[in-house]
Amino acid sequence: MIKKFFLIVLVVIGLGFYRSQAQNLDEISEIVEGSKILVLNYHQVTDSHTSLAIPLKDFDAQMKFLSDSGCITITPDELYAGLRGEVELPPKPVLITFDDGYTDNYTNAFPILKKYGLRATIFVIPSFTSVYPNYMTWEQLKEMEANGITIESHTLTHPKLEELPDDEIRNELLNSKNLLEEQLGHPIEFLAYPTGTYNLHIAGIAQDLGYKGAFTIKYGVVDKGSNFFALERVPIFHTATTMKDFYERIAWRQSFEEFGWMKR
Repeated sequence: MIKKFFLIVLVVIGLGFYRSQAQNLDEISEIVEGSKILVLNYHQVTDSHTSLAIPLKDFDAQMKFLSDSGCITITPDELYAGLRGEVELPPKPVLITFDDGYTDNYTNAFPILKKYGLRATIFVIPSFTSVYPNYMTWEQLKEMEANGITIESHTLTHPKLEELPDDEIRNELLNSKNLLEEQLGHPIEFLAYPTGTYNLHIAGIAQDLGYKGAFTIKYGVVDKGSNFFALERVPIFHTATTMKDFYERIAWRQSFEEFGWMKR
């Protein structure tokens, strides 16, 4: 059985940064969830001013918070096995994910993850890998995999799958899987839908091609009632109050589900 996920949101005494960024954190009490797994979704870790780019100091603070809270990072395969009852997940399991495979995942996020002993999963676009300068190289991906980072599929060219005919959907999913397996030397069994768009038909194609699960950008936490091919995540964005919003997004969504205010 999956252990209860205890996520405690605290304001660290004496750290004015946390207080200035999170005026309402004292209103967020301890969140106790049974059989819930938090899956965080990032894109970039850089100081550029875009919504998908988390500043380095904020990403460092977020990873420190997870580490200090006793969260244990897991892989998609461990998540899958835990939901199926094949293994017992650790207390406070968290899956940290990145989409697209930007170079800053290697230069900026990777050192911070190593600093706190955290693992993560990156869903990459293999046709961009070692091709475009703002995307990682195969050598970088292999180095990261040797140090606790899991690499999975984000389709071959990142199209909106719902706009494609079936043969092109199959090509996107299968060719991405095959190219990643050829380059990295291990099975690719999980997918993140580009732009989060999907439907049950696309999910069926992914399953037929050998994927075990797929992640959306549907806002929520994963539990045993989740669809393996529509797994929820909590997207983390750069905002004017990034740290405050980080705490609220990981705490309040679970409160909504706890009291039945939101339904999938």
